[in-house]
Amino acid sequence: MTLKDLKDVTYYDLNNEINIPVNNQIPLNKDHDALAAFLAENVNANTMKFDSLRDRFDYLIKEDYIESALIDNYSFEFIEKLYDYLKSQNFHFKSFMAAYKFYAQYALKTNNNEYYLENFIDRVAMNALYFADGDEDLAMNIADEIIHQRYQPATPSFLNAGRKHRGELVSCFLIQANDDMNSIGRTINSALQLSKLGGGVGINLTNLREAGAPIKGIEGAASGVVPVMKLLEDSFSYANQLGQRQGAGVVYLNIFHPDIISFLSAKKENADEKIRVKTLSLGVVVPDKFYDLIKHDDDMFLFSPYSVEKVYGKPFAYVDITKEYDNMVNNPEIKKFKVKARNIENEISKLQQESGYPYVVNVDTANRDNPIYGKIVMSNLCSEIMQVQTPSVIDNKQNYTKLGTDISCNLGSTNIVNMMQTPNFGKSVETMVKALTFVTDHSDIDVVPSIQNGNALAHTIGLGAMGLHGYLAKNHLYYGEPDSIEFTSVYFMLLNYWTLKASNAIAKERQQVFHNFDKSKYADGSYFDKYLEKDFGPQSDRVKELFAGIDIPDIDDWKALKADIMADGLYHQNRMAVAPTGSISYINDATASLQPIVNRVEERQEKKIGKIYFPAPYLSNDTLKYYQSAYDIDMRKVVDIYAAAQQHVDQGMSMTFFMRSTIPAGIYDWKEGRTEKMTTRDLNILRNYAHHEGIKSIYYIRTFTDNDGEVGVNQCESCSI
Repeated sequence: MTLKDLKDVTYYDLNNEINIPVNNQIPLNKDHDALAAFLAENVNANTMKFDSLRDRFDYLIKEDYIESALIDNYSFEFIEKLYDYLKSQNFHFKSFMAAYKFYAQYALKTNNNEYYLENFIDRVAMNALYFADGDEDLAMNIADEIIHQRYQPATPSFLNAGRKHRGELVSCFLIQANDDMNSIGRTINSALQLSKLGGGVGINLTNLREAGAPIKGIEGAASGVVPVMKLLEDSFSYANQLGQRQGAGVVYLNIFHPDIISFLSAKKENADEKIRVKTLSLGVVVPDKFYDLIKHDDDMFLFSPYSVEKVYGKPFAYVDITKEYDNMVNNPEIKKFKVKARNIENEISKLQQESGYPYVVNVDTANRDNPIYGKIVMSNLCSEIMQVQTPSVIDNKQNYTKLGTDISCNLGSTNIVNMMQTPNFGKSVETMVKALTFVTDHSDIDVVPSIQNGNALAHTIGLGAMGLHGYLAKNHLYYGEPDSIEFTSVYFMLLNYWTLKASNAIAKERQQVFHNFDKSKYADGSYFDKYLEKDFGPQSDRVKELFAGIDIPDIDDWKALKADIMADGLYHQNRMAVAPTGSISYINDATASLQPIVNRVEERQEKKIGKIYFPAPYLSNDTLKYYQSAYDIDMRKVVDIYAAAQQHVDQGMSMTFFMRSTIPAGIYDWKEGRTEKMTTRDLNILRNYAHHEGIKSIYYIRTFTDNDGEVGVNQCESCSI
């Protein structure tokens, strides 16, 4: 039987039986049966066998499956010791989905795709050996974190570690275009090159002059941003990663750009095919001034990037619009266009209802909380990366006359449930930071020199978290209740403290800090003010109980950390970011990111075998009532959870809103208990609430239409276990 063969297997049908209630109960035992059948019928039957560990490594090296340098860094006695330890931990997948996702997406296979060449322990060993780079103690520590699923590298890192023929280890990239043809051409080429590498690409178009702007003094000559969007979409479609999947990109535009309406309109289903973008994602960069204008129902002026750059001497994205708005309105040298602010607001909500886009980046919030010298101007494909950038200048030969700094995303995630059981929270985080540091140190994207330069100067990483709703349900807390919000704050305070400690230790050991550390709020100590003014440790009895046995830093600990960092610096410019976590959540048997679940038994469509059902982790009669669907939760509770984390996260977080087309009575108090269709006003209110609560970005809007089946497993939603 080959891996592509589904003949004579029972695991698929067993898993699907989860969706058939038995005496009004969800038959979770069917998932366990499906897991056992999958391991027997698929994995064991299709895994290549070796006489010894040495034979296995010899084969993998000889056939060019793994890098020989990987094991040259270690004695083989140590590799055997590492394997003995991993086997002794008795790891087992807990669900069919976890095992299926691992073997379908991550396990190394023969080139003809007929046999598996590794199991989960093998992939953990590859990650540990690769990221430790010859350090035996570190390799053991990394293996310990991953095998106990306290730490999960992002998909590109986990998948590619140690492979001979591999993609990049990083998840995504951020680049920007300036207002000239050389820069636009270089940007399109960069998008092609980065898409070929397998990363999602974020592109800032804010600096481009609007449609109708002059070119060389000729009025009406410029085509605006939409044609560039079409070129980028075609680029991502063409550079499709060896035909395996389409490239993925997002373009960002400042809301004060004159092309903002045509930018949004390009995503509408009824848009003219000449301008419509189907696969390209959209994001809007929103300064505080916009929220002020809609609050007072004022007119709003859109400013020509071409004339703004002539007046201010820098690209439009780098002008503080909130600060300069009145000056720009009153400056006759700046071309401007008047619209109603609330009309723009409603256009955003209409498109979000229709397509889920645009993402929203609250850029002034991001910069106000940014401890780094410089300006944040955009985000990435999942809206959680918030790092400073500087623009490049390109000459007619497509060479850099000024090399700016762009961004690559080096990500990993903690699994909250398992991290809360770690014997040493600080040591676990230190190990994760070291593993991520290897990724940033060995990332060399030379096809886009601005990204290569930015990564070399900043050494950025992004440690995040997943499994929050699962942890809350397991511990009988409702998502969004006060204790759940406090728990979230304390957890991310701990991540912040220990990533700072780890970064400081690396800086001291290497005698190296990130570029412009001396101009940061870390260097002058002001970053630590809030931690010296307030104790962010557990306050309620319930949250104190949850953190029992975990070392919680107090104000004196923060004072000591402040002194250490002011003396020896930090190696990483950025340390934390919360990504959406898709496939890695499944193999960890964790709920995704910090989001509430969509349904208690999730239905997913997999290309190779059809529908798969995934019961929420730790689902039982005891936890059932704590697993409310995201579609039935007031989204302000989601904002409250994310805001609790955001106050400790130096970058951003991917926060999704889940909206029903018809809102049940009582979910939102502004509905006054009435059941009616979701309106643009609902989304307007939520975006304003998120901005008020300090949320840096809103990722995607998912809308559930009653009876469209998206919630899935409706027949099981009210069942017991």
